[in-house]
Amino acid sequence: MFKAKVYSARRKQLREMLSGGVVLLPGNGEASMNYPANTYHYRQDSDFLYYFGHDHDGLAGIIDVDEDKDILVGDDITMDDIIWMGPQPLMKDQALQSGTEHTLSGTKLADYIQNAISKGRKVHILPPYRGDRWLYLETLFGKNHGEIKQYISEELIKAVVKMRSIKDEGEIIEIEKAVDVAYLMHTTSMKMAMPGVVEQEIAGAVEGISLSYGGPVSFPVILSVDGQTLHNHHHGNVLQLGRMMVTDAGSESSLHYASDITRTVPVGGKFSARQKEIYEIVLKANMVTIEAIKPGVYYKDIHLLAARTIAEGLKELGIMKGDTGEIVRQGAHALFFPHGLGHMMGLDVHDMEALGENYVGYDETIQRSEQFGLAFLRLARKLEPGFVLTDEPGVYFIPALIDMWRSEGKFTEFINYDKAETYKDFGGIRIEDDILVTDDGYRVLGKPIPKTVAEVEALMNKE
Repeated sequence: MFKAKVYSARRKQLREMLSGGVVLLPGNGEASMNYPANTYHYRQDSDFLYYFGHDHDGLAGIIDVDEDKDILVGDDITMDDIIWMGPQPLMKDQALQSGTEHTLSGTKLADYIQNAISKGRKVHILPPYRGDRWLYLETLFGKNHGEIKQYISEELIKAVVKMRSIKDEGEIIEIEKAVDVAYLMHTTSMKMAMPGVVEQEIAGAVEGISLSYGGPVSFPVILSVDGQTLHNHHHGNVLQLGRMMVTDAGSESSLHYASDITRTVPVGGKFSARQKEIYEIVLKANMVTIEAIKPGVYYKDIHLLAARTIAEGLKELGIMKGDTGEIVRQGAHALFFPHGLGHMMGLDVHDMEALGENYVGYDETIQRSEQFGLAFLRLARKLEPGFVLTDEPGVYFIPALIDMWRSEGKFTEFINYDKAETYKDFGGIRIEDDILVTDDGYRVLGKPIPKTVAEVEALMNKE
């Protein structure tokens, strides 16, 4: 946990941003795999972590705006719990660690909430994302699923997004810890990417590094020679010369702050001429867009810079043709770059996505596009100092998508389909870094992970 004053200051700021009422932040419960006592690795709710800090089940938090009071909700453990888990801090001590002296038994929380409702007080909750939390809220509120939705508070969502979007010094330190673990994960992946190795061996080694240096992976490892599938969690292929391997993986720090890095390498450690041509396009898009990051710039505009850079590169190879501005304006480049440039990152690898992506990545000054590819951009709004985000351009050759667009006669003035057909066996390339927006520009977080052709080949061929 951070120091108690960090959590009390955050809650004070949140109270000042709300018009009144009571904020309820339920922690996560345990989730069973195949019978009740056999549970998945526990992950606390990120908003509860942000405002109360404690990383175990059986807790909730109340921020009472009207009474200017914060309450940690839960019960002291029993002897049965001690037998299995060992001694645990008393609730009164856990409350002090969170920066408050007030506690409430979990058995009395329903009375507290229903009393507030009966008095006409506003009760604010955030959107639940687990089925058990919906059931828990139904019990607390004494209302059914549909009725619970009326308590999901846009006022609270916007306030939380505003606060969590700006990372303080302590949070940045935690994110950099996670990026430094990702350095070990990715350099290990590079060294292992040799002919005859099964992807699962590398994916397992990568995940093991994360676990051994502080926390679990921040999302299921994406590792495949079939990099044209953006979120490919299948790890059954045997690596062969001539293929490229995408590794998209990150770690969580002990306080659950995330990293998210992608590197793409040639199996065997040497780029072919064709691989190098496409790789250099993606690398250029990655580097020019990072250099464009600064406060006051819309990330959508930086995404479009990546799109233009990719279109220009593909034109030089004869895969695309025509006016670059029109290619990007009409969205023809999305055949090869069908996703957004990046997303916010922090306590969640897609930070605050549970609150609603449009609240996090968009605002009243910019709305989501409906154009294929651009519609998948998770972060479009104006950048501010303290934002931490990913920059992850890519080029992909997706056979099914190429076939569909060609059969539809789509963008024939911009796409050389005969040339694109020759890349159906290529796969995909993505390069991703984690970036802090500073007062006057940007800073790439963590220890630099090899990404130029020379750096990648040197690491992979190092004795």
